[in-house]
Amino acid sequence: MLVKWEEVTVGELVKRGVIERPLDGNHGSIHPKGNDFVPAGVPFIMASDLVGGGIDTVNCSFITVQQAKSLRKGFAKRGDVLISHKATLGRTALVGEIPGDFVMLTPQVTYYRPKDTTKLNNRYLKYYFDSEKFQQVLQSWAGAGSTRAYIGITDQLRLPITLPPIADQLRIADILGSLDDKIELNRRMNETLEAMARTLFRSWFVDFDPVRVKADGKKPQGMDVATAKLFPASFEPSALGPIPKGWRVGMVRDECLKVENGGTPKRDVEEYWSPGDVPWLTSGEVHQSFVADTQNRISNAGLQNSSAKMWPPFTTVVALYGATAGIATILGIPLCANQACCGLVPNDNNSCYIHQTLTGSLVQLQQQARGSAQQNLSQSLVADFRIVRPPAQILQQFEDRVKPLYARCLAAINESRTLAATRDALLPRLLSGEVSVEEFTR
Repeated sequence: MLVKWEEVTVGELVKRGVIERPLDGNHGSIHPKGNDFVPAGVPFIMASDLVGGGIDTVNCSFITVQQAKSLRKGFAKRGDVLISHKATLGRTALVGEIPGDFVMLTPQVTYYRPKDTTKLNNRYLKYYFDSEKFQQVLQSWAGAGSTRAYIGITDQLRLPITLPPIADQLRIADILGSLDDKIELNRRMNETLEAMARTLFRSWFVDFDPVRVKADGKKPQGMDVATAKLFPASFEPSALGPIPKGWRVGMVRDECLKVENGGTPKRDVEEYWSPGDVPWLTSGEVHQSFVADTQNRISNAGLQNSSAKMWPPFTTVVALYGATAGIATILGIPLCANQACCGLVPNDNNSCYIHQTLTGSLVQLQQQARGSAQQNLSQSLVADFRIVRPPAQILQQFEDRVKPLYARCLAAINESRTLAATRDALLPRLLSGEVSVEEFTR
């Protein structure tokens, strides 16, 4: 550690006027609860909404503006650094662009707001909170591992902060931030590519735009003549409502080589789990659009001695149980999965079509979920789910347009994983002074 890098506490920074006193969300009876949530309004940020270094203001809960204004604290603004301090410990985020002047926090999230930016850079502070050194202190002080892990504001004031000169803070933030900026750029690019794929799928297979245009005696826009000829110019009735003439209604299984569940090796047999050479997916990981890696792995012996099965890339996987039931993802790598996942192994020319069909059918699938305590699907419900079946030539045209978009998404995801690994390797070395920031400015 460089001698000139000061060790201070959060409380000392508050006394010096470097940061405001940290605050969390509202406690007690005025804390917003489930029945207070509305479809749109002020984002209400929980620990689970601290994602990818920022906050998720799309999939979070919301409260009304009126209720937000009635609360006395927990107003986080752009530039604040957030950290979760109760139950889920140590998640961090830097508040970026938000829809409005502020977001509201739950009592499990604290905001840190620099006042003197000549002494403390907010992005540096966020990276410091991410460091293993700080996380270990946070976890130990909060009683991590207990059922009531918690570190309140008073104790947070005693937390240690390594404070380099502002020039070094800015260099560290710039070095690590350049990696995060590229990761964020990849994420936004993938959102655009995924939206392009969804838009084309909906146009061709939900709204049937080429058919409607031809039925009006016009030429489909943005489509070559040969592809346009593949679409009919009229509709016919079906069990799913009007569909293009000559198309069919079938089941998901009709478009797949196989539909099958995964499996879990016996937990008490060590050789089934070590060495962990085989990626093993759980239903909690289907929230991501593409799977390029898994949190868990099993051994080849575990694969051979369980009902787990290897699925190839571009297999669509649907979660069957609980809160994730009906959510679908697509594989970027070969892997196996647990029994809460159902794999739809595609034919040669329809992998993207299957994925888009299932992701677009979430509501209908969830309506078919069965169970009392938990709403569950089954392999047969997924396999027998009724879908529109276009001719193979049209499916091939769709795959030719969409599969390159998927490939670009997967390439960006893999690049971001490499960038994140580089950032995570640099972080402790920069913050300890092991790697001099001057090395990056020569």
